Amino acid sequence: MTADAHPARPPRAPSRRSLLQAGSLVLLLGTQQIARGASILAVRVWPAPEYSRVTIESDTKLVAQQFFVTTPPRLAVDIEGIDLSPELRELVAKVKPDDPNIAGIRVGQNAPGVVRLVVDLKQAAQPQVFTLPPIAAYQHRLVFDLYPAEPVDPLEALIAERLRDTTAPAAAATASAPPRPADKTAAPAKPNEPADPLGDLIAQHADRPGPSATPTPAAPIPAAPPVAANRPGGRATATQTDRIIIVALDPGHGGEDPGAIGPAGTREKDVVLRVAHLLRDRINATTVGGNPMRAFLTRDGDYFVPLGTRVEKARRVQADLFVSIHADAFTTPAARGASVFALSQSGASSTAARWLANKENQADLVGGLNVQSKDRHVQRALLDMSTTAQINDSLALGTVLLGEIGNIGRLHKPRVEQAGFAVLKAPDIPSVLVETAFISNPEEEARLRSSAYQQQLADALMRGITRYFAKNPPLARSRSV
Repeated sequence: MTADAHPARPPRAPSRRSLLQAGSLVLLLGTQQIARGASILAVRVWPAPEYSRVTIESDTKLVAQQFFVTTPPRLAVDIEGIDLSPELRELVAKVKPDDPNIAGIRVGQNAPGVVRLVVDLKQAAQPQVFTLPPIAAYQHRLVFDLYPAEPVDPLEALIAERLRDTTAPAAAATASAPPRPADKTAAPAKPNEPADPLGDLIAQHADRPGPSATPTPAAPIPAAPPVAANRPGGRATATQTDRIIIVALDPGHGGEDPGAIGPAGTREKDVVLRVAHLLRDRINATTVGGNPMRAFLTRDGDYFVPLGTRVEKARRVQADLFVSIHADAFTTPAARGASVFALSQSGASSTAARWLANKENQADLVGGLNVQSKDRHVQRALLDMSTTAQINDSLALGTVLLGEIGNIGRLHKPRVEQAGFAVLKAPDIPSVLVETAFISNPEEEARLRSSAYQQQLADALMRGITRYFAKNPPLARSRSV
């Protein structure tokens, strides 16, 4: 019989050992591929006076080692398991010249599988580098938060803003007046001397009749210069009032946290910031009982501010009111109407209020809170002391605001609702959260995008604030100017 006549033998089945060896090889290759193949999905830079943030989003968690060099100040971060990509190169062009903290970013392949980012800084900083797990629309995020070594004081910022408003008209008046003889006793100006808003304010105090001793600017003082009075042809002066009313405006979300997004792509964080700016202009041009008002924004740009920090800012400037501005969203487009909420110590007033509070309280997770920061636990404990009196005042404020909003649009509920909103937990400031409309409703989204309706909203909120103070005069405080 020839060899061709023999039947072909069936293929030999692989042994258990060979299967295990092949599987191990696949697993090892898979691990290396994952380590080397992490894809960079997006890079973002969020500049702000308080801090600047750099975010690198990827499909898998990135491992990074960082070190900080003080002279000149710069942060170097080695990201392991990736190669230089066009997305990472985009970081270089994303730094704006007016970024208060970042001078520039350099990126390069430091070693095989290791990319080094160097963030050159404009001033000494206290950097925080941390990762965030996937949430909402984001996958894994590697975050660099670059805080100035000397933190921005909200009270000093408010004073500086007020000084800009008061010195501009004074400078114009001086320019139009005849020249005055030079004051030989005045100290010569130093051309390279840094700006000192508090020193300027103290200098204004020194010009008043009174003791000759000069105050020592050892710490920021809880005061601000007077604002424009509601009277024709004149402005408030330091001798016309010793009480300034401060209203803290809190535009919700910001930065990494867009808030709710409407069917046409309108982002909540953008709409509420525009409404807050309009309301700020109205507050700054108003007086109550002869006392000028001043608005303070917890965020004045597109950047993330943790919920607890928003409250702490309002307390730092000794705000008389706290108004958080939002635009609601629901799972169906049928929901519509504005709502006003106050804090509750004993549970939510409705299932919807509880659902909304839980959703808003997740803003820190989406926005990117560094949960390992040591200050967070202390901050939370300090804000968990809200009083019955504060809640009652908040309900009174919410009632008048709800009434004014109802005059220009539809209300979702006819009364102020209550729930455990983290941003309303200032123990000493009447605080409300205003949901201006349902941005998830196409008709209400269109109204929120309308400049005319934004003006109407700001007018309604201003009328409500004025009505509240008419019935509840602000308490006397040591805030002389």
